[in-house]
Amino acid sequence: MRKFNAMTMIVHNLMKTLPFSIQLNTIQFYLYTKRSRPDSSSLSRRLATVGRKNSALTSDQCVCHVYLPDTTFPADRLQHVQETSKDLIVEVDIQINKVYEGQLEVYLNQLKNLTVRLSMLQNSTEDYIKLDFELLRAELRDFEALVSQLRDSLSSSSPIFDSLYTEIHNMTDIVNQLESYDKSNLVVIRAEFAELQRKLKECQEDVQFGFLLNTANMFGFFPGNCNHTGIMSISKPVVIQLNAHLSPSYRYGGWGKDSKPQPGHESMYFYLANTSATVHDFSLYSDYENLILRSPFTTYSLPSSAVATGNNYIVYNNKLFYQRKAPYMLGKWYLTNPSGVGSKIPGASTEFSYSYSDNQYLDFSADETGLWVIYASDNNGKMVLGKFKSDSSSSLERTWYTGILMEMAGNAFMACGVMYATRPVDPKTEEIFYAYDTKTREEKHLSIPFQKFQETYTNLHYNPTDQKLYMYNNGYYVTYNVRFNKE
Repeated sequence: MRKFNAMTMIVHNLMKTLPFSIQLNTIQFYLYTKRSRPDSSSLSRRLATVGRKNSALTSDQCVCHVYLPDTTFPADRLQHVQETSKDLIVEVDIQINKVYEGQLEVYLNQLKNLTVRLSMLQNSTEDYIKLDFELLRAELRDFEALVSQLRDSLSSSSPIFDSLYTEIHNMTDIVNQLESYDKSNLVVIRAEFAELQRKLKECQEDVQFGFLLNTANMFGFFPGNCNHTGIMSISKPVVIQLNAHLSPSYRYGGWGKDSKPQPGHESMYFYLANTSATVHDFSLYSDYENLILRSPFTTYSLPSSAVATGNNYIVYNNKLFYQRKAPYMLGKWYLTNPSGVGSKIPGASTEFSYSYSDNQYLDFSADETGLWVIYASDNNGKMVLGKFKSDSSSSLERTWYTGILMEMAGNAFMACGVMYATRPVDPKTEEIFYAYDTKTREEKHLSIPFQKFQETYTNLHYNPTDQKLYMYNNGYYVTYNVRFNKE
């Protein structure tokens, strides 16, 4: 086996790397085995033979031609460029560190100042009147983002960054605790807000009482009295406030008062809503003030077998009436002794619903004459009115068949034995366009417009105790006063 020396390896590498498109000189090398290795003088003579062809070789010799370029590679210049580049990189790193060290010092001072402010707030809640906690949280989020930016820019995992993150998170927790235990700021503000809402309600009641008194003097009837010929007009909407979840995304649901309250519960309100048409929980409020404060005295969670769907819920005689899901049926939940029952409504369709609400097959309503359910006939989709024998019974006493398709109506309600159907006129206007009198079996086509706060709504019902319409309008509590014609 032939062994090659270092010169052989150099020549071999030059042969693989040197280009072939350059004008070349020729140098002829002789490679020898270890047995016939020549001396230096002999090797020099061999190397001096340039351009010789067809040299006679022995069995221990081989010839290799190496091609070298005319120009010499500027290795000294390359080394100078490399050294200069290293010097520049070192200088740039020094300048970057100076800049970020200065910024870090500024941020640390700001963070220290914020720490001092929070310490003052922890030690004494008397030193401030108002505090925007959300602003503090925003400042902390900005600090966290700046620290992240510095860490990424410096490509460092220094313990100082971990310490800063820990301190920022601790301060965020402190802000949240201050907000939850703040007695001299949020509680006061909420109380003041509730007081304003109470005054507004009193003003509305005074106006309504004056309106009702004048109406009673003129037409001779009071709430609960049906000595009239039907609805004459609807007032402008009274927007109470956003729902208890503080989110307009909870646009499916309902709210209102007990339509036949038990003694001591005349001021009770109910509320239930969700971001979808399926509702699992509902809350009860002892009075208007607690409704405004979003402070329920109890909240019920419906079992999975009795969850609610649709939107037209009412409370009647301390019972919640709603549409159960899967299968669709009457759902009744007892508030005194929390429990529920369900039963089907014969002939009720599960294909036709109001135009505003999907899957609203059963619409429960209450008026001066009792408890009702409105649904579509499974034969032709036209609206059917069913009156329950009593609120403790799930059986219908009697039914009336109307001539209007349920899908044509946005919603409907009962008042003094008359069903009124609504539909949209434009995004800001609704109208009562149809009425069916269960006493006379008479149909009427009407045009009684009223304003909407938002374009769509999912719950509309009449309460006979105050003769108001209660609407759940895209997540907002809205009421209307109803004016009736003289008999």
